[in-house]
Amino acid sequence: MPDFVIPCLLGLEKLVGDEVKKLGLADVRVENGRVLCHGAAADIARLNVNLRCGARVLLVLGTFRATEFEALFQGVKGIAWEDWIGRDDAFPVAGYSINSTLHSVPACQSIVKKAVCDRLGGKYGLQTLPETGARKQIRFSIMKDEVTIGLDASGEGLYKRGYRAVGVQAPLRETLAAAMVLLTKYRGLDPLCDPFCGSGTIAIEAALIAKNRAPGLNRSFAAQSWTQLDRRIWLDAADEAMDKEFHGEYEIWGGDLDPAAVEIARHNAILAEVDDTVRFAVADATRFHWGGQYGRVVTNPPYGERLMERREAEALYRAFGRAMEKLPETWRVAVLSSHTEFERSFGRAAVKKRKLYNGMIKCDLFFYGKQ
Repeated sequence: MPDFVIPCLLGLEKLVGDEVKKLGLADVRVENGRVLCHGAAADIARLNVNLRCGARVLLVLGTFRATEFEALFQGVKGIAWEDWIGRDDAFPVAGYSINSTLHSVPACQSIVKKAVCDRLGGKYGLQTLPETGARKQIRFSIMKDEVTIGLDASGEGLYKRGYRAVGVQAPLRETLAAAMVLLTKYRGLDPLCDPFCGSGTIAIEAALIAKNRAPGLNRSFAAQSWTQLDRRIWLDAADEAMDKEFHGEYEIWGGDLDPAAVEIARHNAILAEVDDTVRFAVADATRFHWGGQYGRVVTNPPYGERLMERREAEALYRAFGRAMEKLPETWRVAVLSSHTEFERSFGRAAVKKRKLYNGMIKCDLFFYGKQ
């Protein structure tokens, strides 16, 4: 069975592992920043189409230990690259090294590239490989001297769902937005609101979750061009995903002070095919109110270091905190912020916190209300 590695943002490993288990793959192992598993060739399509929180899907072609460049070279050269990379294919190399003897990433990239060229040059009888054809992205990781190397089956990161044609300043990645919604245990039964909606990512991801709609249905993937794979696996994965969709009535809302952002959010909802499920409006988050005994607020307000001065951010948090105090205690509130004094500014301590990363920014997801 093929092996897969699914990298993810730190803090999302368990969510990704649960997603993979739900898809029925075998031997799912959760590690820092990634999930490993076994599956079938068809799972290359199923993982890419269905994963909400994973960064990409990598097909593992080799694993070995290397503490010297010669061991890295020989380990890479020993992989049957000719089974995957054609005579004219381009094969860029990217990767990382953590807590390993071979710590220089540029040097490791060069060695990996040289080893693949040596192998393919010998197989194809070429001293120089043209690399003018299809792109086959090679990715490696070296963690505690253990090398994992393979091909990127996703191409563009899985956070690129295909619906965000345009965005606003400092957008939230779709994978993180989906994780925030899932961490509130939202399943579409209660109202869900994002009072700082920006380009609408959190509300749109909530709509996809409520409808159980696979996030990768409206985009393409690198492995779709791999001749080694039966093209029917992509159609089968899409059919399987669409058969599992829910069709109900959901109450999902996003608001923002910026009318231009609201228009962008509406446009993105149309592209995501959830415009019948989510509503957007120009609204002031500090005056947020909502009828009903139960519901969720999931939001990502400005942090201060990126979009506004810290004092302005703190004033905004105070006003928003006062608005949240008016909600019934049965409401669940989740706020993502990197501000170290968020709880003080918000006006109360969180019931619990979850460390997450928004890109390279270390954040906390602060939970309030009945959890």
